[in-house]
Amino acid sequence: MARLRTAVRMLHAADIAFARYRLAPYLRPTPLEAAPGLGDSIWLKLENLNRTRSFKARGALNALLALDQRAKARGIIAASSGNHAQGVAYGARLLGVQARILMPLHTPKRKIEGVRRYGANAVLYGATYDEVEAEARRLAQAENLTYLSPYNDPLVVAGGGTVGLEILDELPDLARVIVPAGGGGLISGIGLALKAQDPTIEVVGVCAEAAPALYNVVHRAQRPQIWNTLAEALSGEIEAGSITIEMAQQVVDRVLLVSEDALAEAIRWLLFRQGWVVEGGGAAGVAAILAGLLPDDHRQTAVIISGGNLDEETLHAVLQR
Repeated sequence: MARLRTAVRMLHAADIAFARYRLAPYLRPTPLEAAPGLGDSIWLKLENLNRTRSFKARGALNALLALDQRAKARGIIAASSGNHAQGVAYGARLLGVQARILMPLHTPKRKIEGVRRYGANAVLYGATYDEVEAEARRLAQAENLTYLSPYNDPLVVAGGGTVGLEILDELPDLARVIVPAGGGGLISGIGLALKAQDPTIEVVGVCAEAAPALYNVVHRAQRPQIWNTLAEALSGEIEAGSITIEMAQQVVDRVLLVSEDALAEAIRWLLFRQGWVVEGGGAAGVAAILAGLLPDDHRQTAVIISGGNLDEETLHAVLQR
């Protein structure tokens, strides 16, 4: 599978290879670390060690680097639950571009502070991510700003897909990848990159039970958004017509759901057994393994640790849970 037809354009595996070339001067490959406490063939891809402590720097920066001068001059606006916001802010500072980023009122303080540290304008708005996304789209049209989606953009998807290429560099006999899933940008890019090399590689998404958007897409379900979740980075519906809907239906083999208790246990496990502070969404893949949703079948498996921006208050609550 070398390419996918989308509502926007044809997305090729070559786009992911080019994204890797474009990003190389700015982002180093992240480590792939053994996790023997989970199984003898399980590896953690540590995107919590990326710039801005999240994989989101890949897609945001790839998209910003590809913008023409007119799009940059108009200024950037984005909607984010936090990690995409920091990726946009980081890229905007590198390129000298003005960026305004709308974030839900409940966004963790660490993520808000990260946006402001990179010099972008963080605007808190709305109770849910869906409200924030709708308002950012409205402002983009009303003020002639360049909107940068966290997932519904081929360049953002291609940037996320570079994670898959890095895994294959170190684990050429990869049989399965486990990916936290929200809007579907990361898992769509990784799935395309991996299946272009070997269609037999299993691509497994993991959603919080409270944030089942991609589960609903892949399994034709109608589970509701609950919003109150440790995995706030994964919350929100996927906007109608998103390129990730069709992509996920083609490259994602299945999606699992994990409970809040499982997410909390995964955060604790990653801290005490592996030594990493990981946010709820970033820990979703480990949560699925610890909950017994994936058998230890000794297949070479990479688990994406997608982000490490965890508030101190949230960490204390998880440790006392």
